[in-house]
Amino acid sequence: MKRWIAAALCWLAALAGPAFAHEVPADARLNIFVKPEGKTLHLLVRAPLAALGEVEFPLRAQSYLIVSRAEEALRYAAKVFLADNFDVFENGAALAEPKILRIRVALPSDRSFASFAEASANIVAPALADSLDLVWSQQSLDVLLEYPIASELSEFSLRLRVDRLARTVSTVLRFLPPGGETRAFEFQDNPGLIHLDPGWSQAARSFAVSGFWHILEGTDHLLFLLCLVIPFRQWRPLVVIVTAFTAGHSISLIGSALGFVTDALWFPPLVETLIAATILYMALENIAAPKISRRWIFAFAFGLIHGFGFSFALKETMQFAGDHLLVSLLAFNFGVEAGQLFALALAIPALAWCFKHAVAERMGVIILSALVAHTALHWISDRAAVLARFPVPALDGALAASVMRGAMALLILGALVWLTNGLIQRWITPRGEAAAGE
Repeated sequence: MKRWIAAALCWLAALAGPAFAHEVPADARLNIFVKPEGKTLHLLVRAPLAALGEVEFPLRAQSYLIVSRAEEALRYAAKVFLADNFDVFENGAALAEPKILRIRVALPSDRSFASFAEASANIVAPALADSLDLVWSQQSLDVLLEYPIASELSEFSLRLRVDRLARTVSTVLRFLPPGGETRAFEFQDNPGLIHLDPGWSQAARSFAVSGFWHILEGTDHLLFLLCLVIPFRQWRPLVVIVTAFTAGHSISLIGSALGFVTDALWFPPLVETLIAATILYMALENIAAPKISRRWIFAFAFGLIHGFGFSFALKETMQFAGDHLLVSLLAFNFGVEAGQLFALALAIPALAWCFKHAVAERMGVIILSALVAHTALHWISDRAAVLARFPVPALDGALAASVMRGAMALLILGALVWLTNGLIQRWITPRGEAAAGE
């Protein structure tokens, strides 16, 4: 009986031991090269040893790595933490488990990952000497993985699972297609499936999905949409309002993605503050006296501001568009529009039921708008505090030119709004139909 108890205690100790043996680093950085060549795909990766610290490396003086005795532990770390967590696909089919061809410990000062050629030469160099005082947690591990492939001209994609390495993992990935330019990616944590050289359909599908989820996960955009439609739920006003908002954010989103907007550090917090202000304005107008005759104009104007907010989310993901920038922009915008329609398809029936069975419509509009206004006020305060940390930009030639371009664009858009307003008003309120909200 005592032996069973002792065995059980040892088993529990073994389970509990690893949980306290290694503290997950706050951050880690991966460098990865992917190069298809002939019938082989080479994946060359550098990872910090501190991120692989759950493995017991042979040490002297409790800190210094004994390189000559670390081969087995290093290969185990390379397999468990790297190779097993890299899913590589050729033409959509998962590749077989890779062969760990080479491993090598690299010094913190090593700069060989500046290019694939240098990194490839470095990994076959002689191992570091045991006489060096190599604090294990300060070194890196270079690993060369090889996957059998059908052709170097296939379409390749990659999915990384790097959660175990650190709380935040930054990755620099470079794809070297045969006879083509190097394609570079930089991202954090797990970005999902990465098409290394995407076709237009892959880019379109990926960005459409991204746009759809961006609108559904963006609380501020959803609240703005809610404010737009709370008082007006007849289909004609609704179509015009939502279309105006879509046109507005499409213009600023595409303009920003094509580089027609300043990249100053103060611009994103300014836009985020203005987005909160648009929500507050719409909520207060709903409480005071909503007018369908001008709602579509505000939807269009405020859509321009929200489009800049969408562009900030799109900026980091444009690297996954490959050579299909315009297709990806349009697909992202389509996804945003689909997300808006999905949200409205849920919100409008819910509002109709609420106003019919729970509370009178006018009172319901006021209550909901007041709650949204309260939330928007807090957002304005928080975001303005972030904006206040940036110094007021100097009025130099570049800023003056940017302001002039913006003013000209607004004048053109204002003229278009003025020209189309009469037609839109007649369509919204056809003969014999009272204007909603008046």
